[in-house]
Parts: sequence; C-alpha cells; structure tokens
Amino acid sequence: MKNICAPSALFLSLFLAVGIGPARAEDDRAGSGPEVEMTWMSIANWYFRIGDLRIVMDGYITRLPGPPFFFAPPGDPGDIYGLTLGPRSVDTPAVSRVVGAVLEDAKLDYLLAGHSHFDHSWDTPTWSRLTGAPIIGGLSTCLQATSQNLPAGRCKVILGGERLDLGNGVTVRVVRFNHSGNNTNPIQHFARELSAPPTPDPVLGGFRGGVGEDYPNGGGGRAFLFTVRHRGATTSFFVQNSASAYDLDKDIIVDGVNYGAPLANLKAAMADAGLTSVDAWIGTGGLAVAQLIVPVIHPKVYIPNHWDGLFNPFWGGLPFPFKDDSLSAFLDVEGIPLMPQHQYMDTYVLTEAGVSMTPNHEMKRRLGFADVQPFGTAMLDALGEVASTSYGDDCGESTVTSPWARIMLTQFSNPAHGSVDLRKLAAIPQGTMGN
Repeated sequence: MKNICAPSALFLSLFLAVGIGPARAEDDRAGSGPEVEMTWMSIANWYFRIGDLRIVMDGYITRLPGPPFFFAPPGDPGDIYGLTLGPRSVDTPAVSRVVGAVLEDAKLDYLLAGHSHFDHSWDTPTWSRLTGAPIIGGLSTCLQATSQNLPAGRCKVILGGERLDLGNGVTVRVVRFNHSGNNTNPIQHFARELSAPPTPDPVLGGFRGGVGEDYPNGGGGRAFLFTVRHRGATTSFFVQNSASAYDLDKDIIVDGVNYGAPLANLKAAMADAGLTSVDAWIGTGGLAVAQLIVPVIHPKVYIPNHWDGLFNPFWGGLPFPFKDDSLSAFLDVEGIPLMPQHQYMDTYVLTEAGVSMTPNHEMKRRLGFADVQPFGTAMLDALGEVASTSYGDDCGESTVTSPWARIMLTQFSNPAHGSVDLRKLAAIPQGTMGN
C-alpha cells in the first residue's frame, strides 16, 4: 500500500481537505440542521446518526476469550495481550444481528476505526461486508480488511491531519493519537503498524488477535473531531477510544516518520475547526488524561468510553455500573457534567440546546436488553466499597489487581448472590479486564 505520510510540520500547521462523500458544502440554511444521535454499543463501539448520515465506529461484537487465551511473551510480562493460543474467527451471526437491530433497512455510510487492536477492528471488515460501507482507518486496519477479502479501495488509510467532508454539513478532522499504557507494556503501547496483510491460519482459518500478532495498535490511534454546521451555527463532539498521559505530549514516530504529538495534533484540529470548546467529549483515560485534554477542548459534557471491559459477553448487557470518583471530582470542579451509560445501546442526543439521553427502547428490545441494566443488592453494595470500577487502563494493561477486580472475583463468588451471572464473572481474569 502506498505510503502517503508527511512530516510532522504538516500535521501541526494545517489540515488536508479530503473529499469522502459527495461534494456538499456546510449547510447554513435556516432550519436545516440535523439532530446528532450517539449510541454506545459497548466497549468503544458507537453508532452515530447525523440527520440521514449513519456512521459506525469500531463495531466489535465478537468476544475473544480472555487470559490465559491471551498471554504475555517472554521478556515482556506487562504485555498481557501480546500473544494468543491460536486463531479465532468473527462471530458473523452476532454481528449480523446487531447490524439488523441498529440499521434495520437503513444504509450505513461509513465505518470509522479508532485503532487496530482486536477489541476495535476485529469485526469492522464484517460490518463492511454486510453493509457495503467503506472503512476509514489506519494502515493496519486496512491491511486487516484486505486479508478478509474486502474489495480493493473499500478501506481508506488516514494518517492524521485530514479534514474529511462527509456531506450534509458534517466534517471530521482526524487527530493522530497515542494508545494507553506506557513502557511497561511496550508492544501494546508504542505505535506499531503491520507491514503486510495478515495471513489466515491455513488449517483453522481466522486470525491471531494478539497485539504482537495480527492486531497491533496501528501506529497509535486515530481520534475524531466532528463538526456539524447548521443554521449558521456549529455543534461539535470529540471522540477518542484510547490515550495515555505517559506520552500524550510526545511525538508519535512510526518507521522514521513523525506524526506529531497527540496534544499538539488536537490543538491544531480545534484551531482548524475554529473551536474553543466542544459540545461533548466521548473519552477514556481517566483523570490523568482528562487533566491534559480538558484545557484543550473545554467540553460541555463528558461521556465515558471504553470502560466496561474486554471479555464480558455482549448479550449480557452492561456488566457493572460506571464509577470513577477521582474523574468525577475533577469534572465537578471544572463544571463539566458526567453522563455515564446505564445499558448497552443508550443514546445521547446532541442539539444546539445541549446533550440529553434517551433510552432507545426499540433498539434495545430488538437485542433483548432492558432499558436500564438491573443490578442486585450485592453489586450495588460492592460499588460502595470502591472509588472506581476500573481494572486498569482502557485496554486493561494493568497487571496489578485493583480493588474492583478483587471484589468481583471474591465477594461475588458466593452462590447466594443469585443476581450476578457467575458465568460472566468467570470470564473476567483478575486484574486484566479493560476500563
């Protein structure tokens, strides 16, 4: 695949206008503004509906098994997702069911991939095959799509610094970002790209999901700054599905090419959009990341992302409530409302008046979910014992058992707690589940 990368000065000084959809200018006509719906589909999976424009981000519905299926390679004990015991395939029936419930008979316009780890891009080519929608993602994501026999040209490589016109007044600025973790899990954290399409297993088919195998992070990550122009005004939201305060201000360098530092790239995107704040931040990374990003984007609300783990079955619904006392306290001081989810498929509605939530009842009904996930007394009691329901960084790098991990695997091991699905708990390895 052609290397179209450019020096870091480009990413810091200007954004490149790239035509993706039909060439349509931002719409200033009175009364023409679309409502923005943002539906959380678990982990870092989102369905964005902006007027008649429909976009899915990531779309990971298949669940690979957790450790010991994943294990650290010799010499890198912190890279607990480095290698796997064998290949796995996409759960196509599960993805198809979600596609039908989300879209019904509507057309999907685009697929965005935040980065190329298994819990993000594993199912993205299948969404594309089922819907015909093009993929927009990093080089590794596109090589993964090629290996799954998608048509040539179905995946567009983005490097960061692009300004994508999606039509209907919707513009997306691509922000080159980093991945969670640090030098204790170098394979997972530092920017890495595939050099060729992965090869399916010759006997079993499928691919190896390890971050040191067929699913590296894809050169860090891609965050997206959305602006929607209508009625002479602009609504906006920023979404990122991984980040690390460890080197958020350091340049991302892949194969000798400098793609700039995430914070500087974000500042450039905000300047290019003419924004001093965003209406919503769909974010992850906890307090440390928020302390760095809030001064750049000044979000009006914070919506948590990538906090519910990596290995819980999708069909069980939300595995536990969101809680992060330190993040909540920081946001309170900054005057930023925290709007956590209460169930998979919760929908946020963004208008000029602000952000509100809707239960999205019909979509949840089609998937067998309650409007609000019910939790028993034992779960709620456990919630009161911890400051955070975190198991580590957003992709679960931490190998140190957190208080929440200990509670989930000890307190709820009592069979008397019948309200807790013990099969789900058994799938949560101690200290390895993502937050």
